[in-house]
Formats: sequence, structure tokens, C-alpha cells
Amino acid sequence: MMMICPGCNKAAMKVHHFHGEEVDNCRSCGGMWFENGELNGALSRADNGDDKVRVEETLGQQLGASARQCVQCECIMRRHFLMPGYEIEVDVCHQCSGVFIDEHERAKVVHSPLVKKHLADLNAKISAKTWIFQFLSQMPVEFSLKPASRPIMTYLLLALNILIFIGYGFDLNTTDTVFDNFAMRSSDLLAGHHPWSLVSHMFLHGDLLHLAGNMYFLYVVGDNLEDALGRAKFLGLYLLCGFAAAAAQIIADPSSSIPMVGASGAIAGLFGMYLIWFRHASLTFMFVIYQKKLSPLAFFGIWLVFNIIGLLMAGEGVAYWAHIGGFVAGLAIGAALKSKVMQDNPLLAMMNAPEVKIAR
Repeated sequence: MMMICPGCNKAAMKVHHFHGEEVDNCRSCGGMWFENGELNGALSRADNGDDKVRVEETLGQQLGASARQCVQCECIMRRHFLMPGYEIEVDVCHQCSGVFIDEHERAKVVHSPLVKKHLADLNAKISAKTWIFQFLSQMPVEFSLKPASRPIMTYLLLALNILIFIGYGFDLNTTDTVFDNFAMRSSDLLAGHHPWSLVSHMFLHGDLLHLAGNMYFLYVVGDNLEDALGRAKFLGLYLLCGFAAAAAQIIADPSSSIPMVGASGAIAGLFGMYLIWFRHASLTFMFVIYQKKLSPLAFFGIWLVFNIIGLLMAGEGVAYWAHIGGFVAGLAIGAALKSKVMQDNPLLAMMNAPEVKIAR
């Protein structure tokens, strides 16, 4: 019996071998028809990390009637999302359980078991341990992809910042001497003094809380960014964001003689890149005792609002312009490099697809 493609309604479908299964393929539009069990079999043999796929039994939300007819039963098929959290539309016959997939959806369907595996981690519920940690530390908890490689450069930056602080941070006289020579002052730099402070200020911190906050956020976002970029490029962009942060502070207050120290500007740049490339991640936010998972866009949007409010209230002791400048630089770098980063990191690109929906 000749089967006409339900996708284009104009071409006969031909037998095609797809990951070990004989399926029907339209040579005109590229759509594929899977009889009952064939989609499970093909996906179980594909290289996607799961050899026991049961996607046909766990289809996602039904979206209503399709405009297409079943090639076998000639009844109207139903539209479904492929699975919960992965909103790829497929057409399903409720009588014979056949499934039709359009050509542009094929690669995404093949890798859907991998998406399902990572969604289980990303959609993990907030636990009592998570709540206690954030309540006591006031630091967020991250839900994101696990890096494929050990973040050596992130660890080295953490160690360097901590060791430098240990070297001066517990003696006031030593701290004053270090800040006099290595903290950044806008007026000094513009006068040609202490040019090395453009770099050295990024590795100094005012006190233990300042150090702990910066190092925690570096640890949270640094491992994923280093994994996506590679060690050398990660370090280069970290320093570049630090320079952008310093430039923003100098432009905003060129006559200032107040010493500026901290990795905050460089880390704010990492925030910007993280926001662009890791939309699937979640960071917990706590309001008094209520804890909620937020997208990077929402979390860093709140962070940015706090910095703008601090700037408008003329708060002293915090280099708000450096934070904002570093963040904007990170956003610009993230946008400029997004295509290359996604090309180099297929899993990251897959999880950034608009069809992937994160439960928060």
C-alpha cells in the first residue's frame, strides 16, 4: 500500500533505515513516520545516553487536533509535546499509536533522552538543606549543568585571592600599606601613578565578608563558564571584564582618591556572560524566609536593580559603577560570543533551545 506523507500531502513515503529501525520517510519534506514501537527502538539505539527509551508511553501535553491524517488509519491525528519540559510538537495517532515527526525536529527528538536526563537535575526541588544554607549564609544555590572538566582556572583564582588576603588581611598596618600601593584610585591612575593597580586591585578585598561573597559567586558561575570557554579564554575574559569595570568607575568619578579593591567588577562580567549562555540554570533567591528558584535573567536583574538603587542613593563604600560596567561588558561579550560558544558546546546549545522549559 502506498502511503502519502501527512506532512506535505503530495509525496509517497519510502522505507528508510533510521538508527536500526525501518521507518517511512518523505523524500519531499523529510518528515518521518514511526509505527508503534519504532520511535522507542530508534531512540534506544541512538547515541543519546539511554538504551531503554519509552518516549511513546510518556508523551507530553496534548495540544489538540492536528491538521494531519494518520497514514494508516486515515483519522485525524493529535498534536503532543514530545515530553514534559521539552516542547517539540509531534503528531500522534491515538488509534494505531503511530508518530509523525517533521524533518527540522528530527535531531532534537533523537537527543531528547539526554535533555530528559539533565532536566531531572535542573528541575530538582529546593531541599531543607538548600533552605538552611541560604538562610544562614544569604547566598544563592545554583541548579545548572555539571561541568564536563575540572575548573582548574577557577580554583586557581579562588586560591590566589584567598592567599593574598591571608597575607595582609589580618593586620591593619599591613592592609594600609598594601592598599596604598596596590588598590586602584581614579585620580592616581589618571595622573600616571600606580598603573599596575588596574590589575592588582582585582585581587584585594576589604574584609572577610567581602572576600567570601566574591569567592562564592566566582565559584558558582566560574566553573560553568570555564567549561564553556576553556581555561585560557576564561581567564582572559575575566580580566577584560575587570578592566571594563575599572574603566566605568574611573569615567564616573575621575577625581576620586578613594581606594577601590575587589574582584566584584570582574565577577559581575561573569554574571553577564552566564545570563546570556545559561538560561536553563536556576539560582535561588530568598526574601526573608521564602526561597524561590529564579532564572539567571530574573536573579541578575534583581542584582542590577539593587546596584542602581545604591548608585542613586549615593551610597559610599561600594563601587556601583564598577559592578554595572563589568556586568554590561559581560553582556556584550556574551552576546558577541554566543554563536561560537553554542557551536563549541552542543549540550549547552541543546539546553538553551526555546523548547526546553525549566520548572522553577
